[in-house]
Amino acid sequence: MRIRDIARIDGFPCGEYNAVTDVKGVRVGHSTVIKDGAGPVEGIARTGVTVVLPAGDIVENAMYAGVFSLNGNGELSGCHWIEESGLLTTPIALTNTHSLGIVRDAMIDYYARLRKTDGSSYWMLPVVGETWDGWLSDINGMHVRPEHLCAALDSAASGPVAEGCVGGGTGMIGDPSGRTDMRQMLTPETIQHNCDCFKKQMSRFIDFSDDKALLVNNAEWLMNLNYVNLLREVGPHFSVNRMLTAECYKQRMERGLSFLEFNYMIMQSYDFYMLYQKYGCNMQFGGDDQWSNMLGGTELIRRKLGKDAHAMTITLLLNSEGKKMGKTQSGAVWLDPNKTSPFEFYQYWRNVADADVLKCLRMLTFLPLEQIDEMDKWEGSQLNTAKEILAYELTKLVHGEEEAEKAQAAAKALFSSGNAANMPTYELTEDDFNGDEIDILSILQKSGLAPSRSEARRNVEQGGVSVDGNQVKDIKAVFTKDQLAGEGMVVKRGKKNFKKVVLK
Repeated sequence: MRIRDIARIDGFPCGEYNAVTDVKGVRVGHSTVIKDGAGPVEGIARTGVTVVLPAGDIVENAMYAGVFSLNGNGELSGCHWIEESGLLTTPIALTNTHSLGIVRDAMIDYYARLRKTDGSSYWMLPVVGETWDGWLSDINGMHVRPEHLCAALDSAASGPVAEGCVGGGTGMIGDPSGRTDMRQMLTPETIQHNCDCFKKQMSRFIDFSDDKALLVNNAEWLMNLNYVNLLREVGPHFSVNRMLTAECYKQRMERGLSFLEFNYMIMQSYDFYMLYQKYGCNMQFGGDDQWSNMLGGTELIRRKLGKDAHAMTITLLLNSEGKKMGKTQSGAVWLDPNKTSPFEFYQYWRNVADADVLKCLRMLTFLPLEQIDEMDKWEGSQLNTAKEILAYELTKLVHGEEEAEKAQAAAKALFSSGNAANMPTYELTEDDFNGDEIDILSILQKSGLAPSRSEARRNVEQGGVSVDGNQVKDIKAVFTKDQLAGEGMVVKRGKKNFKKVVLK
């Protein structure tokens, strides 16, 4: 619920979406960066990029515009040209304070490439504003990269706008539940899409037929809540003093706790209350980082209905260093094969640390405990066998036996011969080439083997890149369409990251 959904400013009517996209032709795009690094702040990213594209092709057809500075505190690139000419000639981008320059340069590069200019006759002064997200993010980590700006521009669309913890505003609010980011405020369409995908993924583990299990959407009751009625119905049953003793809030108090995120416990508790009434649900099950929120629900049910409800937590899956598992450098390990391929899923578990493999076997597989106990004596190369067992069993559980067999065969073939029919494949298009050629840095970035050209450059310079088993040492190395046609070539970064790259 947004303030403007319940309060109209000066009586002016709202459009269909109550957002900037109510202006015909205006599009908004986001790219969100979430990372968890070492230390309380260092390496943590809650940031991103948001772009607003006015109607039409703003780069080709300028619009009349003006600039107003409320307090002058903050950087806004490109504003001097607007003041001088009275024209807006670029999309408007928002990002975190120290990423402004990166996003500015990336926008120039994006449109220069789009127009295939040689650089001699093209110029632009991008409009990029900053949002300070230092409460929840390491603003000096330079987590926003050129590809994030490209993703935001490519995803820009009209219609409902995702708001809250997305794009350039990500680090400005947060969910105080162990993590420091708030659940994203998504559009109803996106929420429904996610529900459908979740049900499909969970159907491998949960039987939804004949109402044996129900998947319900809390939007059913949350979206129609009246704020005053909620205060009257629920407010008296929550003690602020007691809420502030919860570990999830204590972690945030020193850095600041917004009213928005303070309400998270109340809304989750209300979910349990409604599930109890509508479906007779009297047990809530979740990770131990949700303990306070779950107890809030049991207490609300007791106070409102005089009934007993229960909560049960499970231990979060942590590695030997105390960090959450299921995270990679590029993001989460997904159950959805469209987000994490069965091969990539297999490889993640094949590459877990030696200290974590037996714990994962015990917690995540259905192998007899007696069999796993025998592995306690294993060491050295035997642990690699244990990792292969773990990877196979989990891939079979999530994606089926056929995909597990393919992933295992692909991994063995890769490391024995340098090629495999079932390894993950990336298809280059004609647009990816400069004439008849494409350079190694572009291949690494476009295929997802490297998050950026700068990272790709470092990988090559450090000797960590090979093509079809041959080390690539020249950052200017290029490959032709003929080389990438047919079977393509196997590109490898480091010891464990590789893809077959082919011409589509």
